[in-house]
Amino acid sequence: MKENNRLTKAETQVMNALWSLPNGEGRSADIMEHMPEPKPALTTLLTFLKILKEKGFVESVKMGKAQLFSARVSREAYTRSYMTEVKNTFFGGSLASLVSFFAKSEQLSDEEIEEIKRTIENLKR
Repeated sequence: MKENNRLTKAETQVMNALWSLPNGEGRSADIMEHMPEPKPALTTLLTFLKILKEKGFVESVKMGKAQLFSARVSREAYTRSYMTEVKNTFFGGSLASLVSFFAKSEQLSDEEIEEIKRTIENLKR
């Protein structure tokens, strides 16, 4: 994945479908099964897969008449990169500012607040 190489909403849907498959790989039919409704036309899906290959998110190998598509970037690696960019761009690199923003704007339940506290306490250990 190249620096500042971000996914569009439609590309993210394709990657989420691919990431949901075992080992992050599958044929176009497998990926289509995991696409949200309304599902795109097969030609549209194949166009997005081609774009994702060009961006470095996906690779493919020919298997008979079909192609096996594989995610080259894990969901975790992409999320980490994306959220780091958000933190740096909108919160001056401050994780505390980012967390504070969401804590104030998301109307967290008592259970969610306690879960966040437990997560932070577990990090201290």
